[in-house]
Amino acid sequence: MSEPVTYAAAGVDTEAGDRAVELMAAAVRATHGPQVLGGVGGFAGLWDASALTSYRRPLLATSTDGVGTKVAIAQAMDVHDTIGFDLVGMVVDDIVVVGAEPLFMTDYIATGRVVPERVADIVRGIAAACAETGTALVGGETAEHPGLLAPDEYDVAGAATGVVEADDVLGPERVRAGDVVLAMASSGLHSNGYSLVRRVLQVAGWELDREVPELGRALGLELLEPTRLYTRPCLDVARTEAAQVHAFSHVTGGGLAANLARVLPVGLVAEVDRSSWIVPPVFDLVRRLGSVPWGDLENTLNLGVGMVAVVSPDGVDAALASLAASGVPAWVLGRVAADDGAAGVLRGTKGVHGGGVRLTGDYRV
Repeated sequence: MSEPVTYAAAGVDTEAGDRAVELMAAAVRATHGPQVLGGVGGFAGLWDASALTSYRRPLLATSTDGVGTKVAIAQAMDVHDTIGFDLVGMVVDDIVVVGAEPLFMTDYIATGRVVPERVADIVRGIAAACAETGTALVGGETAEHPGLLAPDEYDVAGAATGVVEADDVLGPERVRAGDVVLAMASSGLHSNGYSLVRRVLQVAGWELDREVPELGRALGLELLEPTRLYTRPCLDVARTEAAQVHAFSHVTGGGLAANLARVLPVGLVAEVDRSSWIVPPVFDLVRRLGSVPWGDLENTLNLGVGMVAVVSPDGVDAALASLAASGVPAWVLGRVAADDGAAGVLRGTKGVHGGGVRLTGDYRV
């Protein structure tokens, strides 16, 4: 008679999952304010919405995303406590674009084998980033998928909800000709375009432990640099009346032009000067190693601009001062003008019937 088949024999270790929850519990609880009810491990997270009664017309904003193939770098480096910042950045800062304050978030981790310490490291990173952005981490799920994922493979995703007063929603409806476009510096590659980056490194034969003088550290550490969190700096500048913020754009997949065009109305074009900043070394390294055309690079990577604000001309100084106080390097990127129908303008990106972006000048490296 054959041996009985058990869940453990099939590759799922429920005890390891329980141990992972024990290891991460304190970090998750640290994100909980009085609005969070119940503890860690419930079927659903509870958040007290009675505070929303102070809003005249509260609008809930929600977003979901993952980290993409950057997780492959984390797995290769066996460093898992920073990837959570990338997840929170990709999810929460999309909510901030409309002017919403994040309320709570949930996460999902799928792995071939639950290693409690590794899962706990991932969640600790998520919790630390949630704490930095003022977001409660109210729940999550860790799923063991033997046979679908290799034992040391995993993927992470998350979803968040925020709130904004209807009268305070930011976006294309507020943007006018003459508005000024401000750039906020990225911390590096953030969490987009890693399929291109990894392919370039493969073709070039570069290993992650290679010391790169122009980066000042090992290549793998540069590639794992966490995504800058713009949540609080953006909310602060949006609440600065003198800044007169009209829109934000989170520069993620598709690059600067494609994402900026999404927050502009039909009939307007943002004129962006490529020479207004120096492209950080890691982007030029990718370009040179892979002989990647500039056009492909700017349509894939952020090239040093992680978030954009569109403000009234009278609000530029106040907006720059607010961002400087938050520790975010920022500068004038360009201006908004009427669309004259000329060629060379990127319009209608990501399914949005909106304005356009014209990139001018040459990048500085």
